[in-house]
Amino acid sequence: MTTAVGAPAQHTTHRRLLAEVGAGRTPQAELDAIVVPNGRDEHALDHTWTIARELDAPVLLLCSQKASADRVVLAAKKARVRAFAIDTDGLPPGVLPRFAASRLLREHKLLRGADTSLKRNLGLLVAGLAGWQRVLFLDDDITLPRPADLREAAGLLGDHAAVGLTNTGMPDNSVVCHAYRESGGRQDTFVGGGALVVGERCFDSFFPDLYNEDWFFLLGDSGLRSTALTGSAHQAEYDPYNQVRAESEELGDTLAEGVYGLLDQGLGLSAATESYWTRFLEVRRNFIRTALLQVSEAAGLDFDRRDNMTEALRTALRRNEEMITPKLCADYLRAWQDDRETWCEHVANLHEGHVNGDVDTAFQVLGIADLVLRS
Repeated sequence: MTTAVGAPAQHTTHRRLLAEVGAGRTPQAELDAIVVPNGRDEHALDHTWTIARELDAPVLLLCSQKASADRVVLAAKKARVRAFAIDTDGLPPGVLPRFAASRLLREHKLLRGADTSLKRNLGLLVAGLAGWQRVLFLDDDITLPRPADLREAAGLLGDHAAVGLTNTGMPDNSVVCHAYRESGGRQDTFVGGGALVVGERCFDSFFPDLYNEDWFFLLGDSGLRSTALTGSAHQAEYDPYNQVRAESEELGDTLAEGVYGLLDQGLGLSAATESYWTRFLEVRRNFIRTALLQVSEAAGLDFDRRDNMTEALRTALRRNEEMITPKLCADYLRAWQDDRETWCEHVANLHEGHVNGDVDTAFQVLGIADLVLRS
């Protein structure tokens, strides 16, 4: 999709912002650790154990929902993997800072219930305090066909702040973009936090509590941090078309698509004014309406599939029209930028007087040593 500079649009690809590097074309390096935001039971971690053994890397498992620290540590021990596990529901106050953007969303009844961002942020804090320099974030529903890709991704951190693995499985898209693609539109994917190798240059960033939190994590002062794409990862299949998912994703998808549309045009966050959001929101709503029309006319969709897609899209459109305003979008970005400073201050305070390089010290500094179970 081509637009005039400054014109709002929902682009169907942002890949030109990335440095795509073919396998076998980069020096290799070792990973220091694997961080898994774990919500599934221990049986979902078999692939993680395989990767950890092959790379000889410890695993930090941050557990909630169907996962529990005691069970995953037992599974890690049986798999002969060095692991640290924490039940994140038991974190004491103050481990993570309070974010203004989350408070804003809570006031507007738009704060989602997921804890993925909390887990990834905790992983960042442990990594920084432990002196880890190259860390893989790996979701428990992703497999890596070539674990050796991770050494090449780690090697790219000399030139890039973060390196994503190319998704060859279920596309990593929102409900809206899934429906747009499945009904005939051309829709690309971007880097995802589910299989992302990050270096020290990213430790001054954080994952906001918002859908597309990984897109915001990768942003720096002047736009997207230098980010590469290499190798391959495989996202497990799931059914994206439900109304709860559509509601929880819509604000984050709108904000991320709006911001990255500006980056595509060589513009920065300063261009994301309230006036810009007024125009972009109408573009976003028209994009959803286009997807609805495509779904209604698409051949080959059975009745139940078409009905679920339609209801999910209508839910997303209703959420956008009724609850997302230009002022909210502009206010969110201001709050998020304030939170970036809050995060950096929090990290600096944790590091004050402490020498990096020891994971046990990291747990002690964070005040969570008593929560950590080990294999």
